[in-house]
Amino acid sequence: MTLALVTEPRRAGTTRVGEVEDERPAGTVVLRPLEIGVCGTDREISHGLFGVPADEGVLVLGHEVLAVVAEDGHGFTRGDLVTATVRRSCGHCLACAESSPDSCLTGDYSERGITRLHGFAREVLAEDPAELIPIPRSLGRVGVLAEPASVCARALRHARAIGGRQPWELGRALVIGAGAVGMLATFLLRLSGIEVWTFALEPRSELVETSGARYVSAADTDPASLRDEVGGFDLVIEAAGSAQLMADSLGLLRRSGIACLLGIDPRRQTIGVEGSVLAHDVVLENRVVFGSVNAQRQDWVAAVAALDEARTRWPGALESFIGLRVPLDRFQEAFDHRGSKATLVISEG
Repeated sequence: MTLALVTEPRRAGTTRVGEVEDERPAGTVVLRPLEIGVCGTDREISHGLFGVPADEGVLVLGHEVLAVVAEDGHGFTRGDLVTATVRRSCGHCLACAESSPDSCLTGDYSERGITRLHGFAREVLAEDPAELIPIPRSLGRVGVLAEPASVCARALRHARAIGGRQPWELGRALVIGAGAVGMLATFLLRLSGIEVWTFALEPRSELVETSGARYVSAADTDPASLRDEVGGFDLVIEAAGSAQLMADSLGLLRRSGIACLLGIDPRRQTIGVEGSVLAHDVVLENRVVFGSVNAQRQDWVAAVAALDEARTRWPGALESFIGLRVPLDRFQEAFDHRGSKATLVISEG
């Protein structure tokens, strides 16, 4: 048996540390998780709003992992740092057959710590070697940021693919939100030399400006005023999780602009969008809005490389993303934490 953070999806107040089977199927790599990142999805599952159990009504949480290989095998050496993909193939659609479970066409996929597949928040786990992504030793503990960074890498890959359907140049971007995803999106864009404005309520000006981006306080201005000031954006990434801001993003674009929605806002509500923006500007100016979630292997590899480059270019910046690190039995503190990334420390090394 091994200790793990378990919950009963759709039943609020059931999250707890308990014992689960220490299963090690043949052909897998044995890992010792070091650190588990916590995000809004974990909080929603713990609150009974989301999630699908893996078996007998129970789910082990945790989909953002930094782990160390515990035993040699399958091309990995004891002591290697790794992370692992989250979404796994449904086994019967075109997208999954082409190694793109992030774009699964059936919705029958499974996801570590979220949907039908136990997560990583446990003392020991076994993983398919094909799902492991090496983490350079130079990244150390900030390797736990690989999962949210992969989401950003995937979003930017898709934005560029959409933009590339016609002559288009990505020169100016707006990131809405300065949580982990918003900050990582800012850094990834800056690594590509894009002019970036990061608009947020969070007081993250120093961290944003470390990368050469411009911080704009949502308390002092509004997105429309910012658009008028700079002349609109080629790309807007909404990472704040506000349905109204998602709708507003269409009006912040310039010609052929693209709005990418990464935030989640499950509230039942009615939002508004100016009619001329939707029925005039979007049409005549070839604007696009799309949603993006999860990532495939190429995005994880790109994300890890980008994190390592960011660590070199802006020393100490990635470390400041993580504002709270607590042991597994203090998981509620991590779930309650806001403003920066919180992690659960399973092992110190």
